[in-house]
Amino acid sequence: MISLVLEAATYAGSVALLSDGRVVAERSVAMRGRDHEALMPAVAEVLAETAVPMARVSRIICGAGPGSFTSLRIAGGIAKGLALAAGIPLVPVSSLALLVASRHGTGPARYLGAIDALRGEHYVELFQVEADGQITPTEGSRLVESAGLAEFASRMGAELVVAGATPAGQVAPHARAAAQLTKLIDGTDAADLAAWEPAYGRLAEAQVKWEAAHGRPLAKA
Repeated sequence: MISLVLEAATYAGSVALLSDGRVVAERSVAMRGRDHEALMPAVAEVLAETAVPMARVSRIICGAGPGSFTSLRIAGGIAKGLALAAGIPLVPVSSLALLVASRHGTGPARYLGAIDALRGEHYVELFQVEADGQITPTEGSRLVESAGLAEFASRMGAELVVAGATPAGQVAPHARAAAQLTKLIDGTDAADLAAWEPAYGRLAEAQVKWEAAHGRPLAKA
C-alpha cells in the first residue's frame, strides 16, 4: 500500500511517501515567512522523486491537529483536494501522535505530546509507546496552561515531548513518523470528505474577533 502523508500542525510542514509502512521519500518545508505556499510543491517533488503517479497512491494520511489554524487549513485543503481528485480515502491522524513518533529515542513508556496553542496554553495528548514502537493514544487532547506542562506530565506519569526547540534539537511532528503509527492509522476510519476538517483546537483569532464584534457565531459555509 502506498500512502501519501501531509503534516502541518506547526510552522514546520512536511510530506512523506510510504510504501507498506516504509518511508521512501520525504520533504520538510516552512509554513510561514514565505512568499508562496510550499506544501503542495513538496507533494509534487516527493511523487516525482519516486516516479509514483497519484493513480498508484492508495490513501492520503493527514495530520489532523490540533495546532496552527492556518497551517492545518492549508494541509487539510490539499489533502481533501487530492483525495477527492484521486477517489481515494483520507485518513486523519493526531498531529500530537506524529509529534511523539517524531522524537528520537522514544522507548516503551508513557509520553505527553504538547504543541503551543498560544495565549499561555499548550494542546496536549497522552500516548503509550509499546515495545514494538507502535503508539497508542490513551486520552483525548486537551488544553493545559503552558506554565504547568511539566507538572501535568509528572502527574500523568509521562515524559513530556514539546514541539519546538529542545536541548537535543528541534522537535516537530513530521509526516515520516506515520510509519510508526501504522496500527493506529489502519484502525482509523476514513474521513467524510464533505464534512471533515482538522481539529484546530480553538477558533481562529480572526473568527473570535469577528464574533465578539458582531455578537453572534460566524455561520459556516
